[in-house]
Amino acid sequence: MPEGRPGQRAGAGPRTDRSRAARAARRLALAAIFEAEFGQRTPSAVLERHLAEAEGDAATAELARRIVSAVVEHREEIDAAIAAAAPQYPVVSLARMDRALLRCALGEVLHSATPARVAIAEWVELARIYSGDPMRRLVNGVLGRISRETAPRS
Repeated sequence: MPEGRPGQRAGAGPRTDRSRAARAARRLALAAIFEAEFGQRTPSAVLERHLAEAEGDAATAELARRIVSAVVEHREEIDAAIAAAAPQYPVVSLARMDRALLRCALGEVLHSATPARVAIAEWVELARIYSGDPMRRLVNGVLGRISRETAPRS
């Protein structure tokens, strides 16, 4: 049997663990932003409850907190970017899950150290899972356009 942690697949290493932690963080951040849309608790309070229930690792908690914090701190800027990139889809008219997906995705793309192409691929996949193919295409288009517009010029 290959060496490693019990239950770990052969060939699964630190990179796979980081990817898994990042995916879990994105799901937690999305859940917090979505639940906060209903107005009962702040996104940070919702996230802390989810983190306590999930008992995830420190890397997962850190990324989830950074995404939620970015969405909360930059929500007006994020909503303006969505409106500019997809004027036919007013932010207030989007379904709550779709709005949460776009806000979280842009929070990570615009306000984190995650490479844009990595964050975009992950959020496009989450959009497909949680909202379906039309939202996957919208998220891909909005993130791609904003990423190109904000990328440093060489």
